[in-house]
Amino acid sequence: MLIIVGMHLHVIPNRGRPATILLRESFREGKQVHKRTLANLSTLPPAQLEALRRTLKGERLVPVATLFEVSRSAAHGHVHAVLMALRRLGLPDLLASRPSRSRALVLAMVAARLVEPNSKLATTRWWHTTTLADTLGVTDATEEELYDALDWLLARQDRIEAKLAARHLTEGGLVLYDVSSSYYEGRTCALARFGHDRDGRTGCPIIVYGVLTDADGRPVAMEVYPGNTGDSTTVPDQVEKLRERFKLSRVVLVGDRGMLTEPKIAHLKTFPGLGWISALTARAIRALVDQGPLQRSLFDQTHLAEITAPEYPGERLVACFNPLLAEERKRKREALLQATERALTAIQHEVTRRTKTPLTAAEIGVKVGKIVNRFKVAKHFALTIKDGAFAWARRTEAIRREAELDGIYVIRTSEPKERLSPEETVRSYKRLAAVERAFRTLKGLDLRVRPIFHRTEAHVTAHFFLCLLAYYVEWHMRDAWRPLLFADEDQAAKHTRDPIAPATRSEAALHKVHTRVLDDGTAVHSFPTLLKDLSTIVRNVCRRPGAPSEESSFDVVTTPTVKQQRAYELLEAITV
Repeated sequence: MLIIVGMHLHVIPNRGRPATILLRESFREGKQVHKRTLANLSTLPPAQLEALRRTLKGERLVPVATLFEVSRSAAHGHVHAVLMALRRLGLPDLLASRPSRSRALVLAMVAARLVEPNSKLATTRWWHTTTLADTLGVTDATEEELYDALDWLLARQDRIEAKLAARHLTEGGLVLYDVSSSYYEGRTCALARFGHDRDGRTGCPIIVYGVLTDADGRPVAMEVYPGNTGDSTTVPDQVEKLRERFKLSRVVLVGDRGMLTEPKIAHLKTFPGLGWISALTARAIRALVDQGPLQRSLFDQTHLAEITAPEYPGERLVACFNPLLAEERKRKREALLQATERALTAIQHEVTRRTKTPLTAAEIGVKVGKIVNRFKVAKHFALTIKDGAFAWARRTEAIRREAELDGIYVIRTSEPKERLSPEETVRSYKRLAAVERAFRTLKGLDLRVRPIFHRTEAHVTAHFFLCLLAYYVEWHMRDAWRPLLFADEDQAAKHTRDPIAPATRSEAALHKVHTRVLDDGTAVHSFPTLLKDLSTIVRNVCRRPGAPSEESSFDVVTTPTVKQQRAYELLEAITV
């Protein structure tokens, strides 16, 4: 009598070759147990073999889709990175010592500004596509609540700035300050005035704002002004802020030549502990050349020389010459002169052709004015305008005198040589580039301080401060992610390199730029693309198919890649 005992998979090892996998059946005939091969399954994928093995053992296999379904997916990775940075920086405690609804809303808006900058209404729509609102417990927030949270933030601005100053500013240290502006589309905000527009958006009023940072460019404080405010008139406010609110009696304020003008420097001199570093204007440099203290022969052997002048008592002047800058200015000036000449020649031919109805002097003046205002070299041309006649000529002597100053700039400071060497003085002034980077980030694709959607002065001011806090977080994230970005990791070289020569990247940074890959073979990222890469990590809400929504569910988060895990580890190392 033949009795079937069962079937199983039999693995037969092969030396140096894949094992042979046979499907075999066991049967009993009398008292003897025999085996016979039913099929050779060596070519089946491992997953199918495992499923068959489990089936033969009596397990019941069902399709995965019948076990659970994904009821909702939300982008998580980039939000998790930003919130991790917020917590590492202690931003919640900077805003307020105790948790509150308003604090959570402000944290959510700061994070949203970094990930998806938008209007407040659009933000409340967007953050439901991510885990941001759920993580911070603001899923039910409305647009009106966000505006209330802005009012809450504005009331705490002074205290938050004081905490940042205590964290990053020190007695005797450098403080960088610069001013920019952004256009405003509307007529409701009292801050929006017509002034010096840096955005090139003609016809729109602007809002002026000044940013105060530490020596490395970390933002510490911001002040917002009406659009018709001059840059230099904002300086006394910063002095008051440093001395009265931040309680710093000894700091060195670094500002550009348009900021620290002669009257403002005279004002700074009234404060004994307040030092400053700035630069001379082209007119002041011309005066030094004409009067003798500054001669081009100073730069025959070196590109940097310290000089004195009776017009600047108690100050140190560091004269610098950059030959590459001189060549660039010469090239640019000649290009502008030639472009102006071509346009003026076209006007001259038009005037000559108009014999029946000659152009009046006023009409010619309007046409010429548009040209010289466009190219900004009117001072280098002698213009003769009459009814029906127009002539022009280059002012060769004026061009020659200007060319004498090509590549020359002079840094001025109140700091003695024992405290700040000539080289360190120049490097300190060039640190203003860090503030300019802040403005580029605020105005660019990262934080997009504009367009400004708010209508009241309070909300506009709070909006700018919110963007500053977002940039504070981004500054630290960029610094932590240097190994993964195109950024140069060798920051120590900034303090020792030639202060006059153009800044150069390290060999490692140049390698990243040229190859676009890291040492591990993965792609180099920019800050925005790394955030987008992290956004591929999603959180899936899963439940039993067909189960009611109130039934308990569970979350499954995408496993990070090696690169994504590295990004998280770098953020965990942030310290303040």
